[in-house]
Amino acid sequence: MDLKCSHQYCLATKFIDDKLLRTVNHIDGLKQVVLLTDGMDTRPYRLNWPTSTVIFDISSERIFKKSAEKLQGVGAKIPRNCLFLHVPLESSDIQHSLLAKGFNGNQPSIWVIQGLPVMTLANFKEMLLVASSLAMSGCLFLGELPAWLAETEIGIKPSAEKWMNKLFMSNGFRVDMIGYDEVAKSLGKEVSPGEYKNILFVAEQLQFSDDQMEFWRRELQRVEEEGDEEGFEEL
Repeated sequence: MDLKCSHQYCLATKFIDDKLLRTVNHIDGLKQVVLLTDGMDTRPYRLNWPTSTVIFDISSERIFKKSAEKLQGVGAKIPRNCLFLHVPLESSDIQHSLLAKGFNGNQPSIWVIQGLPVMTLANFKEMLLVASSLAMSGCLFLGELPAWLAETEIGIKPSAEKWMNKLFMSNGFRVDMIGYDEVAKSLGKEVSPGEYKNILFVAEQLQFSDDQMEFWRRELQRVEEEGDEEGFEEL
């Protein structure tokens, strides 16, 4: 990432990269990264991923294949001891496709959205529901959303913030909006002038994943059955 670039997209990419690597480097064991992209995301190739990182890219199959061929053609490689898997955006059931590729809802994950062609609010809600179902409690979901989703001007932060809070909290996430000026300042820069209609955010999963819920359901059932057996033996 060109550190001289002060355009909002560059600032957002730098912020996401840093947050992503900081997070995965603090996860012990298997690390799962889910990228919601336009099919041309270079993060799997250019970031220094720690060992045992599994990266899932959800994007258009046609664009992803062309992009992967070009990147591999110039010698781009996935870091050793990491795994890179693609999940077609066209899948009829993305949650099932992720699970079929080996995603584990009982293991930590971090979710990133940048560049994904979100056509409607319903499209994004579907993706948010998938993340809500699969991400463990405490996992992060971060990235950029087109501001038009909030049906408000990007400059009216309170309205956009209220909309974001409602949308994410209804799916079990606590969300914070990140100002591009804040990111620029932390890098010793000023935001480039010009209109940029995206919302930068970081959200944290507050509820259990479906797999975690199933694990505790089975544990409770086991404890109850053991209790029943002990009671029967006393009789």
